Amino acid sequence: KKENTIMALFLKADWENIIMANYEIDPQILQPYLPKGVEIDLFEGKCYISLVGFMFKNTQLFNIPIPWFGTFEEINLRFYVVRKEGNQIKRGVVFINETIPYPIVAWVANKLYKEHYTVVPTRHKQILGADSHQIKFEWLLDNKWNSIAVTYSDANQPMKSNSLEKFIYEHYYGYTKVSDKKTEEYKLQHPSWKTHTLSNYEIDCDFQAMYGEDFAVLNETKPAAVFIAKGSKVGIEWKRNQLKV
Repeated sequence: KKENTIMALFLKADWENIIMANYEIDPQILQPYLPKGVEIDLFEGKCYISLVGFMFKNTQLFNIPIPWFGTFEEINLRFYVVRKEGNQIKRGVVFINETIPYPIVAWVANKLYKEHYTVVPTRHKQILGADSHQIKFEWLLDNKWNSIAVTYSDANQPMKSNSLEKFIYEHYYGYTKVSDKKTEEYKLQHPSWKTHTLSNYEIDCDFQAMYGEDFAVLNETKPAAVFIAKGSKVGIEWKRNQLKV
């Protein structure tokens, strides 16, 4: 049974300091990226897309550590979907793009996940104070460092029920648009995260250069909310379901 559990988890890692900058967006913009078999998940009637930065640490594939490449920054752009199967409601995410610094990790993820990983140089800086901390994630694109940074309190607390925070963080499925007719579903395992209180944030991202013309509108959009979660160990299950649609 233990062996089956190990094999069931394709990837294990510690996800730390997960910043989410959340923007309201016209759901029509997301339609070309929407996998077949799921629909846009709304919060209080509004559609959101998130620019995410976090640390990926102690990465293991099938319980085997990845030497030299196991710790890195990830930046991604994601939106929220829901799949209804009978009485079951599955809340999930779709990634527009995931950016990491190591070509070998991206190759494995793209080959096995059929995801949309790209490779650019990344770095981060963290300042730990007595009561408040700062963390900044940066990624190099066209000779310019883009960034997402927050200042936050040391204390953390559980997310409130029915909050935007909880909606953004608590989607436990991933959906990949393999083709116009083919969608794959996979499951993420992690506990409900605790979040910190933010006192400041700064975002310097050229969304058009990074993610394409469809997302140029985000260059002129102020985030509706920015959050940071403490994070935890995360497992991504190996089993991927082909959706019957």
